[in-house]
Amino acid sequence: MPDDPKPAAQDPATAQPQFPTDYSNLSTVYTNFCRVSVTPEELALDFGLNTQMSPNPTEAIKLSHRVVMNFYTAKRLMNALLGVVSQYENTYGVLELDFQRRARTAPRPGGGGTSPR
Repeated sequence: MPDDPKPAAQDPATAQPQFPTDYSNLSTVYTNFCRVSVTPEELALDFGLNTQMSPNPTEAIKLSHRVVMNFYTAKRLMNALLGVVSQYENTYGVLELDFQRRARTAPRPGGGGTSPR
């Protein structure tokens, strides 16, 4: 009789439940700015679009969306984001958050390197 391996049983305590989702009213927005505010019970994330090429403290960033959640949901979101960002960095390399350092190490248009032989 051939060996029939059984899939490993998943611990019910660690299994993530799958919930049905309805995308019919979902809207998509782009954001490149996020501000975090907290109270003892909740966390608020304000999202907006920063159109300034260089920091300009006199022009306000227009906020467009606020997401309010409890800290349990915030921790689940944090873990999900850590997981996908780690996976991205493992595939494509570390994301440099310092834009000045990133600009110094970015490849220049036209190559800027040595010519091929």
